[in-house]
Amino acid sequence: MLRRLLSLTRPLYWFYERRLLKEVKGGPMPRHLGLILDGNRRYAKALGLSPTKGHEFGVHKAYEVLEWCLEMGIRTVTVWVFSTDNFRRSPEEVEELMRLFVREAERMAEDHRIHRHQVQVRVIGRREGFSEEVLRALERLEESTRHHRGMVLNIAMGYGGREEIVDAVKRLLLEAEEKGLGPGQVAASLTPEEIAKRLYTAGLPDPDFIIRTSGEIRLSGFLLWQSAYSEFYFADVLWPEFRKIDFLRALRSYQARERRFGR
Repeated sequence: MLRRLLSLTRPLYWFYERRLLKEVKGGPMPRHLGLILDGNRRYAKALGLSPTKGHEFGVHKAYEVLEWCLEMGIRTVTVWVFSTDNFRRSPEEVEELMRLFVREAERMAEDHRIHRHQVQVRVIGRREGFSEEVLRALERLEESTRHHRGMVLNIAMGYGGREEIVDAVKRLLLEAEEKGLGPGQVAASLTPEEIAKRLYTAGLPDPDFIIRTSGEIRLSGFLLWQSAYSEFYFADVLWPEFRKIDFLRALRSYQARERRFGR
């Protein structure tokens, strides 16, 4: 009975998705989309599987969503895959994640979709704590796409918003010291623009829109500085369950908003 019901509703779902796609494509797109990929472990737990399986499902979904972003013409995407706090998870889970990072970085470096669409991959965050094997795989991925001029895909790994701001200020102070500037001179010339130029995302537009899955209604430190005027969307579905129709609904919500940028 359930199978028959699903077969009957599938054409309706397809029709609605096509209609929504047409509607959304005609509206403004975010220049920079942030994605907090949340819910992999809960998804696996609900299925009686290990957390690692949940992360693998999450990786497949990330490729799928990336294709949707390319279809919609979004020029910059930042996905948060591993925070500085995630190092505190069980050693077994962290080890499995590291193996997954190596495998997927090597896979992305050879992925025909990445090269066909000229996706430039950048890894942002602190690299301390990652093994040499992980770092080499990430560096090969960045190098293989460095010349691309299509979408910019930021992969936030070892990332924390507070740490990013601290790193930017440290860099500014060290540069000032090299120039022989004193604390008073640094303070007199300090502006938000000077800090922004030293963030991990320097040179890119701030995120217009940030989506978080799994029903959690918080940023947890994601792009703290850059998200000052971002629009937010919190989807109830877990990341591996995030459908194209959910993505299109989120974009429709973004398009319906009037952005004032604090004015």
